[in-house]
Amino acid sequence: MFKILTLFLSIFIVFGCKNITKNIDKVQVYDDKTLETTKSFGIVIHGGAGTILKENMNDSLENAYKLKLKEAISVGYNILKNGGTSMDAVTKTINIMEDSPLFNAGKGAVFTHEETNELDASVMDGATLNAGAVAGVTHIKNPIDLALAVMNDSPHVMLAGKGAENFAVERGFDLVDPSYFYTENRFQSLQKVKEMEKEKGIGTNLEDTFIKNTKFGTVGCAALDKNGNLAAGTSTGGMTNKRWNRIGDAPIIGAGTYANNKTCAISSTGWGEFFIRAMVAHDISAMMEYKGISLQEAATEVIQKKVPALGGDGGIVGIDNKGNVVMEFNTAGMYRAHMNAEGELFIGIYKDE
Repeated sequence: MFKILTLFLSIFIVFGCKNITKNIDKVQVYDDKTLETTKSFGIVIHGGAGTILKENMNDSLENAYKLKLKEAISVGYNILKNGGTSMDAVTKTINIMEDSPLFNAGKGAVFTHEETNELDASVMDGATLNAGAVAGVTHIKNPIDLALAVMNDSPHVMLAGKGAENFAVERGFDLVDPSYFYTENRFQSLQKVKEMEKEKGIGTNLEDTFIKNTKFGTVGCAALDKNGNLAAGTSTGGMTNKRWNRIGDAPIIGAGTYANNKTCAISSTGWGEFFIRAMVAHDISAMMEYKGISLQEAATEVIQKKVPALGGDGGIVGIDNKGNVVMEFNTAGMYRAHMNAEGELFIGIYKDE
């Protein structure tokens, strides 16, 4: 009798374990398929918005911009494709544009009235809502990296000027001589503005005209990684001929940069004073969260209606938590590019592209 019971018990255990194993296998297969279907990712970048007209662009320069946009976004795309984080993709992508004299960020930063270069940058993590920013730095080759360090290695969100650079030294950053940021075309742009001031005097109309026709070049990136996390970053040299340590929207969390896994990641470019007043990046996210509208609908409302109503212009790039992308602007052009999970690439400069 004991042997018979032992035999039945053994058979029960064997078949029971097989069923459990099958069930575990089924769950594992299901999980794998679930992960596979949620591995949507994407990245979108901008190199500034403004009066960018085809008639003012020669073929060589246009090609140079497109090649650099392609190089930059490809770096971020490959990071995401290989399972990297959205934050790593954002910062490494922006590094490429900061190192290029084509854009008003890093190497190509514009000059202040005092003929110096003051740089701003910010990053935000959509998973944690943590953020970091720097403003008015003059010796930092890649301000976006310092903004990331502020987020990760300090209890603060924004550091400015000498304090930010002291923090950079403590974190092992190498400071560059300000001459690193000198580019002849940016310097000549400043001289033209100063000549205009001498001829016509400093006035609101003159400044408005100049701002509307020259304020582009800020760089930014927004990305969604395979883990469903969003991140955004923005870097700029600010506005040509700026005075009094002026700071625009790029380092302001909620204006120039915002990311929230509930909604989207946004990077802004344009007339910073108006983007600060409208809190553009956060407003797009808030409209999605509270009104339940799409990224495209929110971006259109803010960029095509709210910002112009205040008197400002510019644009944004963004990506939502499902991988939908928007590149919305109300100017003649915006340097921009996007790559989706399939590796499809779009590059645009002018309004009708």
